[in-house]
Amino acid sequence: MDGLERQMEVLSIKHKEKWIKHYSSSHKILLVGEGDFSFAANMGKAFGSAINMAATSLYSKETMMLKYSKAATNLRELEDLGCLVMHEVDAHTMSKHPLLNQKLFDRIVFNFPATALKRSESNIRQIEKHQRLVKGFLGSAHDMLEVNGEIHVTHKTTEPYSKWEIERLAEDAGLRLVEKVRFKKADYPGFSNKRGSGPRADQTFSAGNSCTFKFSRKIT
Repeated sequence: MDGLERQMEVLSIKHKEKWIKHYSSSHKILLVGEGDFSFAANMGKAFGSAINMAATSLYSKETMMLKYSKAATNLRELEDLGCLVMHEVDAHTMSKHPLLNQKLFDRIVFNFPATALKRSESNIRQIEKHQRLVKGFLGSAHDMLEVNGEIHVTHKTTEPYSKWEIERLAEDAGLRLVEKVRFKKADYPGFSNKRGSGPRADQTFSAGNSCTFKFSRKIT
C-alpha cells in the first residue's frame, strides 16, 4: 500500500458513518429548544463531529450560563466540534431565522417541549399553552424538512401529558406519524433533561413513560 492509498484509508475510517439510536452522522440535524445543550453535545461527541448539526435555545447565551451549571462546557464542546449554535430562537418562527431560512434538514428534534409552568400540569390552561408551543413548532419545522426528512418530538405519554394530543397536533400541521418509539435516556449518555424554568431550572426530571414520536410530511 503506497502513501496515497494509506491516506485514503485513514480518511475513509475517519469519515465512516456513525449512528446514535435514530440519528446518523450523515444526517443534517436541527435540535430545537435545547436545555443545557447536553443532548446536542452527546450527539456531537458520539459522531466525532457536529459539522452537520445546528442547535437552538430560546434563551440568550448569558441566561443559559446562569440557568444551567454545565451549559458553558457543553457549548464549548459543540463549538469545537463545528456545531452551529443559536440563541434566542423562537420555535414558532425558526424557519424565518436568518441562519436557518435557507436550510433543510433530515431530522428536526424537540425533546420534551414545554412552556414555563404557571399552573399545575393538569390545568387545562397550562395544557393549552403547551399545545400552542408544539403546534407552532410543528408548523415551522414542516417547512424545513428535506424530502424524506422527519420531525421527532420526545414526550411523556401518561396523563396529564397525553392530553396534549401530540399526534392530533401533527395531523393538523400536515404531518403523519411514521412510528412511536419508547425513549430510553440511557441511549444518550451525558444527556441531562432539565426542568428549564423556575428556581429548579437546572434540575433533571424523570423521563420514564416517554416516547419519541416520528413524523414526516403527509404523502400527497
